[in-house]
Amino acid sequence: MGTLYIGLFGTCGNSQWRTPFMSHYNQEGIQFFNPQVEDWKPEDAVIEAEHLANDQVVLFPITGETYGTGSLAETGFSVLNAIRLEDRRDFVIMIEQELDDNLEDAVARKESLRARALVKEHLKKLRLSNLYVVDSLQEMLEVSVTLYRAAEMRAPLGKYNPHT
Repeated sequence: MGTLYIGLFGTCGNSQWRTPFMSHYNQEGIQFFNPQVEDWKPEDAVIEAEHLANDQVVLFPITGETYGTGSLAETGFSVLNAIRLEDRRDFVIMIEQELDDNLEDAVARKESLRARALVKEHLKKLRLSNLYVVDSLQEMLEVSVTLYRAAEMRAPLGKYNPHT
C-alpha cells in the first residue's frame, strides 16, 4: 500500500467545511487530498479521479450550502466502488437534510431535498463494513481520524496479502 490519504470530496463551491479538517489533519500528521483548487484545470480531473479511486479514507459531506446534485451523484459512484469485496478503503458520508435559506430555486430545492432523503435512506440500508453514515461534520472528522489510524496499523500487513 502506498501513502495513506484521506480524500476530502463532497460539497465544493464556496464551502469552508474543509478548513477545520485540514487544520486538524495537519496537527495530527495525517495526509489528505483536497480537490478544491482555486484555478481548476482539466488535468486536475485526472488527479482527483486518482485520489477518488485510491485514497484509503474517502469523505463525502453534502452540506446544505448547495443543492448538492453533483456531490450526490459522486456519492453513488463511490458507493458502487465500495461494493467491490476486495476494496479495503473506507467511505464516510454525511448528508445534511436541510438547505440554507439563500437557496431559493423552489424546483431545485424540492429535488435536492428529495434526493438527499433517498440517498441517505438507501445508504443506511446497505450492509457494507467499509461504509459509515454520520450525522455531522464533527462526527465525520472523528470517524475519519479513527479510520486513518486503523489503516496505518494495517499497512504493514499488506506485505502478507497476495492481493495488495
